[in-house]
Amino acid sequence: MGSSTPGAAQARTCDPALSSMPTPRTLYFSRDSRDAVPELYVDGTTATVLRLPSAVDPERTKLLGWEGRFEPLLAGGRSVVIAPLQNLARGDRFMLLVTLLDGTEIPLTVTAATCRIDGQISVFPDPEAPAALRKALDEKTQEVDSLRAENNQRREQETSVDHALAALLARDQVALTPFSESRKWRLREESADVEVSLFLPKGKKVAASKAAVVFTVKNRDPARSRALQEARLTTYATRQAHPFALRATLPSIAPGEEGRIAIVTDFDSFDPARDGDRLVLELFRGDGLRQAYVELMPQSQR
Repeated sequence: MGSSTPGAAQARTCDPALSSMPTPRTLYFSRDSRDAVPELYVDGTTATVLRLPSAVDPERTKLLGWEGRFEPLLAGGRSVVIAPLQNLARGDRFMLLVTLLDGTEIPLTVTAATCRIDGQISVFPDPEAPAALRKALDEKTQEVDSLRAENNQRREQETSVDHALAALLARDQVALTPFSESRKWRLREESADVEVSLFLPKGKKVAASKAAVVFTVKNRDPARSRALQEARLTTYATRQAHPFALRATLPSIAPGEEGRIAIVTDFDSFDPARDGDRLVLELFRGDGLRQAYVELMPQSQR
């Protein structure tokens, strides 16, 4: 059995291959007319499908200004299909009015977003309708089950060596770990500076199969704190979760402050034949937007 060591890493704000994957979404409308019109995020490489609670009126379902930019709108049954002919330019916005046979009007805005494409969207104009309540309950049940599984896993890992190493790296006590800094990137956002550091083992015999990534985040927003929502480490080829340990110096970073987030992983269970040639580490901030993207490329040594 050979162990794996990380051979290279790369940091980006968005991965084109992953951003081109349409994702499903559920859209619940608010009864407050003052709320903003919901946005749909489309792309020229795929079609976005709306699934409605009842039949659509094709004659009264319109996409304004679609000519030359979209295929003719397909509306029938309980579905509406939106297919752009090309990628939308930044700032393009098109008004879509979906009308059901019962007269219900659903206003939407069709636009584009970085690293996000809507696949199938389940639309519920009435958030208190039985179907909407069942869907919301199913989603909450899945969320609770997922959180319970994550909590159980974290309890099991609390005393692990990787968590201890992550805690030391988060406190910038690198000298007490078997790592040394290999590479560093800097990402600049509108309201934050993010420094990404890759740490590799100092020697082949000590922690040879491990790697660590440390994010140093400086919050330049004068009014709002920044919180970590989630970190994900998955195989690039299959998007399967890969285990890791995480430690952060602060639960949220106040305006003007700096925080560190350290992640340590072990490649002993990584199989290039099964998992592909790399792992993908993603960091999501509190508002759900992805803040950083790092590729780890283990290289088998025998």
